[in-house]
Amino acid sequence: MTYSDLAGKSLRCYFILVAMLALGLALAVPTAAQAPTPTVTVIAPVAKRITIWDEYSGRFEAVETVEVRPRVSGFVDKVHFKDGQLVEAGDPLFTIDPRPFEIAVESARAEIARAKAAVALGESEVARAAPLVKSGHATERDFTQRSANLSIAQAELQAAEANLKNAELNREWTVVRAPISGRASDRKVDVGNLVIGGAQDTSLLTTIVSLDPIHFVFDVSEADYFRYARLELSGDRASSREGVNEVRVRLADEAEWLHEGTMDFLDNHFNPRSGTIRGRATLDNKNQLFAAGVFARLRLFGGEVDAVLIPDSAVVSDQMNKMVFVVGDDGVVQAVPVVLGPIVDGLRVVREGLSAEQTVVLDGLANPMVRPGAKVEPELGEIRPGS
Repeated sequence: MTYSDLAGKSLRCYFILVAMLALGLALAVPTAAQAPTPTVTVIAPVAKRITIWDEYSGRFEAVETVEVRPRVSGFVDKVHFKDGQLVEAGDPLFTIDPRPFEIAVESARAEIARAKAAVALGESEVARAAPLVKSGHATERDFTQRSANLSIAQAELQAAEANLKNAELNREWTVVRAPISGRASDRKVDVGNLVIGGAQDTSLLTTIVSLDPIHFVFDVSEADYFRYARLELSGDRASSREGVNEVRVRLADEAEWLHEGTMDFLDNHFNPRSGTIRGRATLDNKNQLFAAGVFARLRLFGGEVDAVLIPDSAVVSDQMNKMVFVVGDDGVVQAVPVVLGPIVDGLRVVREGLSAEQTVVLDGLANPMVRPGAKVEPELGEIRPGS
């Protein structure tokens, strides 16, 4: 046996020895795959019939809003209200210098007196001409002319009487009164300014908004609109166009839904840009807490449905999607996409994706080993509202 043969044989024996040692170590030391199975707390979803309240953001609007403008032109003589004052319908707000309009009234009355004198003269002329025609001392043409003059005088009298009414109406309009009850804004003109009245380019004097009741306006998505429509078709919920659906409103500084109202209007078309339709509710505002333009949150009665509820802490976010982890009979974790609804009785409503028969992972989601496809040891827990 040569030296090279002896060296090769020794090298093979060395490799065999190293392989045996590695195998022994592998058998003696547990691998990562042999790590203990993680334990997770699981719960069964709650299935029950609930009342759905859909939430929307919106703003208050006055039931009536009026821009106060003059009907006649002239110089402002007086202002009868303070900026921001509560006014009643019919209260005087501004007075326009009435003297030119009083002169117009007197002139119209004088024109009536002249027209009445002309009518009296015409009646006298006709009365004298009638027997003369019968006796042949006057012609038919003369009688016809006198009758026509009388008719003209009577028409002029009617025109004069109409002019008097118009002059008196213009004089009445020199006092600009509140057309509705509510709160006035600030005055836009001061005493001594010329304001323009009439139908075009009229001057804005102030604005008035009504206070009680008040509207709340919000936008409804296409998905919610179709859901309401299908509930109406099934008889589970009346349309807001026909029925009285309850709403509740919460202001920005409130934690509870303290204010109640009812739906009173749903628009007849969708906004093509936003894909929403405008809805409106009416609320009492006797204490004048609400003001036009204030934003708030609204809850709209969405019908009663059979729903599945789980704690909000069991929901996992994956970018824009929501999902929950469920454990099958084999103990393997699966990710289930879900469509969520509002919070009811402290639990989150699951509209789609989950059934009451499935087992949902509640605690243990922070463990990196609890992921889809992993095997876990489920431990039954208890649902606590708000958990």
